Amino acid sequence: MMKIYHNPRCTKSRETLALIRNAGVEVEIVEYLKHIPSREEFQLILSKLNMKPSQLLRKGEAVYKEKFKNSNFTEEEWITVMLEYPKLIERPIVVKQNKAVLGRPPENVNDLL
Repeated sequence: MMKIYHNPRCTKSRETLALIRNAGVEVEIVEYLKHIPSREEFQLILSKLNMKPSQLLRKGEAVYKEKFKNSNFTEEEWITVMLEYPKLIERPIVVKQNKAVLGRPPENVNDLL
């Protein structure tokens, strides 16, 4: 089974979810803005993505520009910030077993199908 960390207001997230559903794959949908992952879960997602927190940071968000633009945080500190402000987490993230992809572009999910 796949899991998608999804924001229904995001076009890329909706497109990625549609690709998964069109492939007939069962998927668990986690609206991560409502159900923020735990620190441990987020660290596991990052390891499956093979990405650092700073690489998954949405720098175009208003909260980033207002509060964090010139910050020089460690990767662990960025995790804390991203979990406090989940809008800063790039989306969508799709996880299947020990692998994960960022759905930007949505076609990246084909690596998991």
